[in-house]
Amino acid sequence: MNDWIIYSIGFLAQLLFSIRLISQWFLSEKAEKVITPTLYWKLSLLAALLLFIYGYLRGDLPIMLGQAFIYTIYFRNLKLQQEWKKTNLLFKITVLLTPFLIAAYLLFFSELTWKSLVENENIPLWLIIVGIIGQVVYTSRFIYQWIYSERHEESSLPKVFWIISITGSAILFTYAIFRSDPVLLAAHFFGAIVYIRNLFLKND
Repeated sequence: MNDWIIYSIGFLAQLLFSIRLISQWFLSEKAEKVITPTLYWKLSLLAALLLFIYGYLRGDLPIMLGQAFIYTIYFRNLKLQQEWKKTNLLFKITVLLTPFLIAAYLLFFSELTWKSLVENENIPLWLIIVGIIGQVVYTSRFIYQWIYSERHEESSLPKVFWIISITGSAILFTYAIFRSDPVLLAAHFFGAIVYIRNLFLKND
């Protein structure tokens, strides 16, 4: 597949991630405190699917692992906001069915193997490890957020979430530099600005 198609998928995913951040940032500034709009989680689900596909096409294990793991947390937050039942049927079908279709493709049709991902000649092992560490840290923000939200019985983004976001983003930005990945570079450069700003807004 042509690189421009692959990068287009990646940038589309990051565009959705950016829109979710901008909407969250704008609404938080307006409310003068950190808030979490439903749109944040809906766009997260769609963007995660696209970024997983991008990671697959790039043979990038850290990206694939990160998006696969975090998908459930996005879904759970949407349910915590009690918005799932109100959601458009087409959206429901898309976010529920697509992961199964991707899994079926990977199991029965894909030539990509776990070994080829780990022993990718385009990505040295040490860099894969850095990428995975970055994804673990970056993803752990949503694990913390999930636990926090379950305890408070509402979906919210506490201050620690943004601290973890900045840390994980810095590692992944470094990973992106070595990978020469414009999609990740743009995403984590812009994302860091929003994360830092949210630290200075009031939290519920």
